[in-house]
Amino acid sequence: MKTLNIDLENCYGIKSLQTKFDFSKAKACAVYAPNGSMKSSLAQTFQDVADGTASKDRIFTTRVCRREITDEAGADLPKESVLVVRPYDEVLGHSAKTSTLLVNPLLRKEYEALYADIEAAKEALLKALKVQSGSKKDIEKELSITFTARADQFYVALNRIRDEVSEMPDSPLATVSYDVIFDDKVLALLGTDEANTAIQDYIQKYNELLAASTYFRKGTFNYYNAETVAKQLADNGFFDAKHSVTLNADTKLEITSQKELEELVAKEKDAISNDKDLKNKFAKLDKLLQKNVTVRDFEAYLLNHEELLVRLGNIPAFKEDVWKSYLKEHFELFQDLLNKYHAAQARRKEIEGQAEKERTQWEEVIDIFNDRFFVPFKLDATNRLAVILGQEPMLSLDFTFEDADDMAVVDRNALMQALSTGEKKAFYVLNILFEIEVRKKAKQETLIIVDDIADSFDYKNKYAIIQYLMDIAEDSHFKQIILTHNFDFYRTVQSRFVRYPDCFMASKTATGLVLEQAAGIQNVFIKDWKPKFATEPKKKIACIPFMRNLIEYTKDAADPDFVTLTSLLHWKPDSSQITISDLDVIFNRLFGKNVASAEGAKPVMDLIMHEAGECLNAAEGINFENKIVLAVSIRLTAERFMVKRINNAAFVAGIDANQTPKLLKKFRELFGTELKAIKVLQRVTLMTPENIHLNSFMYEPILDMSDEHLRRLYGDVIALG
Repeated sequence: MKTLNIDLENCYGIKSLQTKFDFSKAKACAVYAPNGSMKSSLAQTFQDVADGTASKDRIFTTRVCRREITDEAGADLPKESVLVVRPYDEVLGHSAKTSTLLVNPLLRKEYEALYADIEAAKEALLKALKVQSGSKKDIEKELSITFTARADQFYVALNRIRDEVSEMPDSPLATVSYDVIFDDKVLALLGTDEANTAIQDYIQKYNELLAASTYFRKGTFNYYNAETVAKQLADNGFFDAKHSVTLNADTKLEITSQKELEELVAKEKDAISNDKDLKNKFAKLDKLLQKNVTVRDFEAYLLNHEELLVRLGNIPAFKEDVWKSYLKEHFELFQDLLNKYHAAQARRKEIEGQAEKERTQWEEVIDIFNDRFFVPFKLDATNRLAVILGQEPMLSLDFTFEDADDMAVVDRNALMQALSTGEKKAFYVLNILFEIEVRKKAKQETLIIVDDIADSFDYKNKYAIIQYLMDIAEDSHFKQIILTHNFDFYRTVQSRFVRYPDCFMASKTATGLVLEQAAGIQNVFIKDWKPKFATEPKKKIACIPFMRNLIEYTKDAADPDFVTLTSLLHWKPDSSQITISDLDVIFNRLFGKNVASAEGAKPVMDLIMHEAGECLNAAEGINFENKIVLAVSIRLTAERFMVKRINNAAFVAGIDANQTPKLLKKFRELFGTELKAIKVLQRVTLMTPENIHLNSFMYEPILDMSDEHLRRLYGDVIALG
């Protein structure tokens, strides 16, 4: 974009604005907009472009809004090409896309490819376990909690039991219905003293019967083991090959078929399970379960799986064994996942080590902030590695306060409570840096509208912002329109990097907003008014307060020239007698010049009043000198009116400072009922001092004062008579 064309009507209070910004020779323009001249309205209009929404007039909603913002080809600006930087937004945080600053695409691509197979293997195992267990719970968390007591240690859990599962000959508990046994309500009931006693009684009796069994042995060869042996022997053709099994007891028994072995196992099992005393103990537990409606499913399940009762004495161990059986049933999937996981570990460490060493634009942004801005804390990116590798979507920042040898890390909420307004605004700038750096990385052509970003900053941080805007101006992908009502900031950006021809001043007129070529940015007195003192009457008058201040600085308030100039700013007995030649003499004496005006004999008061009248008909605009002429004329006219009405020469002669307010106080004492006149005179004391008592270093008040306000006040003062 080389040219930006703006044509607006009824956009947030801007009745009309037609202007053009030329970016063909520079990347930044600056606009000084006094308060009330709709600077924020212009920024909001551009925000609408960025948001892709229509603009409007919020107050006069029936007015038809027109917004045409185009480039040199007449094309609308794409919304993604516009970035509006607001003065301050405390809640603004970096967006997800700012984290792209952290991404090393090659590292992330390899890292993601490395784990693609792992995730596929993991998904296959979890799916199989879900079907096997019949559970509706989060399988990954359940397995992790079972073996590590934590929900986020899935791979630690798998590694911990890998060898145990591998050495298991079979999966005895693979058919256990997980959610029925390990239901929260069931576990709560089994944990009661009454249930626990019933279970322990059952287990004790069971163990006694097992110990008395002819063939079974506790912990080594129970009837489940025997059934498994019988099945495996048959499956492997043991009996078909005419082999036999000899069981050791009081007398040796030779088994020659699967059927014989299964019948013997069943008979021995029935001898235990049908024991009258054991059944009574089971009945006690069953009765307890029947009382609780919420565990009826468990009670029904237990009736058909009585063999599980002996496992209920140690629930954690039972749960572990159940999971091991599930995994044994799907051992190939289990093994495949762990093999892929371990194979990736070495390369993962290499990639993470490489990522840890790399500096990213995100960190560079943080360094810019830490180095340039003066705040009582330092920033540090805590999870940069995780964001680089795609493990976490957003960066986390640590805020470390330093006070002498003491350091404290606080969260963002505590930080915002501890900071001053200026410090909060400095922190806000951090978010702007992120946004701009994202666009810089993406080479995104962007028009940045800077809306008083440095407002209310201390000078150190204000200059840090100016330096950063200056850096942006050197990037070919960015164009800037810097809006501000802070004249010092405006003057500084012009001196640092914005060309004088690209500086504008906004003024609000009856028909709309006007942008004019800037004038008087750098010392209007030295560069404009002083050289034209002899040729332009308004600028001659405008020089009076500057000259008076210079004499006060270099001599003192008792100097005759200071006294004479004071009589041209306040109504004194000699005010009407001072001539233009007298003013020329003071100018020549102060600056070593030889000025001689053509109308030297003319009273300066007549010149002031004449030029004030001319100002009433001047075109609207910045009009520095017009405002001073009007302000001086307003004050002199008002004071002359009050001096005449008070009619007390001794009182007036006794005033040595603050003449206007002292005259007004006396006037109110004498003429308190003249409310209309008093109201006008009060406006004089409010509006004119800052426009008269100014110097070459700070004359912002004169810019912020509207011509229209001064013209209206001048007419009201003249009407006093």
